Amino acid sequence: MTPIPRRLPHVVTRADLRALLAPSYAAALDVDEEEAEERLARALERPGVADDLYRALAAGLEEARGPRTAEDALLDRVSAGISRRRARARAAAATPALSAVFERLNLEIGLAPEPMRATLATERGRALLEEGLAGLGRHLAKELLRG
Repeated sequence: MTPIPRRLPHVVTRADLRALLAPSYAAALDVDEEEAEERLARALERPGVADDLYRALAAGLEEARGPRTAEDALLDRVSAGISRRRARARAAAATPALSAVFERLNLEIGLAPEPMRATLATERGRALLEEGLAGLGRHLAKELLRG
């Protein structure tokens, strides 16, 4: 699992993360973006949720980083354009794996039925959740690094 760079939570704050995730959450769950942002804000307050999302983003940024690009240079690039890019974030393509991530977030805020927790705890559920986090991390990295 990719460690979270020390600077990442300072460069991409929880508010930024919420704004970047809102279009994907709203599209996947068919809610408006304002409601999506409120739900995401509550979910990001739960222990471990922000860390999982930051780990996914860190892995996505690591994949996008070229062989000659230093981690600090990449984070500087993200930092330079975060305010512009967060306002123009596009929704990630809906997949079962992405749905698993959003179900986990809904579980954390009490919107999903509790038996779903047991489903996500199975081997297949954990694999789907990890796949969803990896895909979401790649999507967020792409959004943050696009021109």
